[in-house]
Amino acid sequence: MRRLPGPWRTARKRPSGPPPTPVARQVIRLNNGFQLLFNLLWWMPVFYAYQRQAGLSDGQIFGIQSIYYIAFCLCEIPTGMVADRIGARNCLRAGAVVMTAANLVPVFAPSYTGFLVHFLAIAAGRSLTSGAASAYLYDALAAERCEEHYLKAEGTSRALGLAAKVMCWPLVGPLMAVAHPTPYVLSAVSAAGSLACAVALPRLAPSRREPEPGARGPGHDDSRRSGLVRDAAVALRWVRATPWLALLMVQGVAVFTLSRICQVNLFQPILLDHGIGESAHGGVLAAMTVAEAVASARPQWLGRRLAPATWVTLLSLALAGTLAGITLGGPWTVVALLCVFAAVTGFAYPVQRKLVNDAIPVLAPRATLLSVESIVDRGVCALAAVAAGAYLSADRLDALLWHSAIVTAVVMTTVQLALRNRKKRRKSAVPVAARSERRGAAPAS
Repeated sequence: MRRLPGPWRTARKRPSGPPPTPVARQVIRLNNGFQLLFNLLWWMPVFYAYQRQAGLSDGQIFGIQSIYYIAFCLCEIPTGMVADRIGARNCLRAGAVVMTAANLVPVFAPSYTGFLVHFLAIAAGRSLTSGAASAYLYDALAAERCEEHYLKAEGTSRALGLAAKVMCWPLVGPLMAVAHPTPYVLSAVSAAGSLACAVALPRLAPSRREPEPGARGPGHDDSRRSGLVRDAAVALRWVRATPWLALLMVQGVAVFTLSRICQVNLFQPILLDHGIGESAHGGVLAAMTVAEAVASARPQWLGRRLAPATWVTLLSLALAGTLAGITLGGPWTVVALLCVFAAVTGFAYPVQRKLVNDAIPVLAPRATLLSVESIVDRGVCALAAVAAGAYLSADRLDALLWHSAIVTAVVMTTVQLALRNRKKRRKSAVPVAARSERRGAAPAS
């Protein structure tokens, strides 16, 4: 009997496998190009100042940001379902088209309405690709029997995107002095380049995700429903039928939330609290980005002595411990710990992404389920951002970092224990299933 898979099982040391096929290499190269160009937003370092120069107030600017995050969450599930219906490759193309148009809006309409439309379109474009990109890469490599290359491909694409930002963002100021709308024009050109990569992606061959005649999944009895309601019901049934998938999604929340809160919301408050002036913030951010890029490109450095789920738990605890350690050090220690934090994030992201992809059943709507994970991450991050604002308003930054570490430790320990209990139950079920098969009976479920 084939051994039941599980994300908690310690991976045995085995050879790296054959090199990727020509089609797999093409997919990896085009995915690298797509991820680099699609996410290369030249306007990111200057969008606040750009909007202020356009006459927007702080209330309008941050109000648009709030609307953006809400729109992103609302778009995640529908766009994941669209990807499963029209195909991940077509969804990537649609996302690139929307992103190209979105980046041109501020050029022609530098007003409150223009920037609002710009960020709403950015939310739609990014949500179209957030689950579809990972789903396409995973399925394309699986169709070529090159699944073992997915982890490195995911990490490399992320590393290249981060490296491009380090090289390009310092050029934004001088280019903006030459032509004011240059950051948005270059972002549109980059998005158009990602569209070219998406168009060149090969069509997926019929894969193991296609159901066999008579095969049914948890959502098979929803045939009387139609449209997105049916797809949502199917996705929720898959989550309920695969409890380890829900556990892995919860496990990934810590990585995403801690990295997002630290690198976006708490980055400048931490540096300012330790006497590091604003003139040095760009250099610190560049150093963190380099550390994350190097680690993202080399997730295999973690080795195979521990199960991937255990690695994610340990890396999440390392993130929490690093934040707590920041409260005890001086300026140089803080900079070093922030770089360590970024490197740990780089290691954790591709490992956790592969874990979730491996846990999704072969007949399940992959892009929709990845969108479910994304919306959970962003929902928790939104709550954490509100809490962070309350702590900072009360001048309790150190308490925030310590409480974040404690909560993360409790959650990750609970999830790890749940994964171990699940592993024990599945191990005990294997002999029962084997005896049933020897007697000619149906395997135990």
